[in-house]
Amino acid sequence: MRRREFEIDGEQAEIEAFLQEMSFGFLGTVTSDGEPSMTPLNFVYVNGSIYFHGSRIGEKMTQLKQNQRVTFMAAKEYAIIPSFFSDPLMACPATAYFKSVRMDGQAVVVDDPAEKAAALEALMRKLQPEGGYKTIDAEDPDYVPRLKGVAVVRIDAERIVGKFKFGQNLKAAERQSITAQLAERNLPTDAETIALMNQYCPHARNAASD
Repeated sequence: MRRREFEIDGEQAEIEAFLQEMSFGFLGTVTSDGEPSMTPLNFVYVNGSIYFHGSRIGEKMTQLKQNQRVTFMAAKEYAIIPSFFSDPLMACPATAYFKSVRMDGQAVVVDDPAEKAAALEALMRKLQPEGGYKTIDAEDPDYVPRLKGVAVVRIDAERIVGKFKFGQNLKAAERQSITAQLAERNLPTDAETIALMNQYCPHARNAASD
């Protein structure tokens, strides 16, 4: 059963900010035999669509030609919450706090050189922000043959669902106890997790919408 308190449907700005932050996700396709398939890949989110690149031939591209319907997901784990934060004996409370976004839609192989160049340039700016390369331009003679030789795929979303789990189901005392223990533990992402717990707790969300 889906936990509705963790879903952030309608929070488009937060979903887009997460997709713009992330650079690695998983593409779900269907094989010719009707079997599910999953491919890890780098991506960039531009103008409401996911873009990725790869070889023009291969298993992934064959599957996309046969069936354009795909699922794409990106996720980031922020903190493991051990069971003993809540219960000294039982394992049941152990959990993890995370953000995830799932996109269902159609995969379109991009043929327009200008769109391909723009997508690849956006991907380079994300993965290599320090520069050190010549800007990808569809009219640059050095890039023309390379743009022809690479496949760029755009996923046009039909449905996007975000799940941000940060203890929204906890009572105030339980949340305060966990944030205190995270602060004491002080792992690299624990302070960020505390901030997100405070941001997404029902009281804070209700206040923000008033």
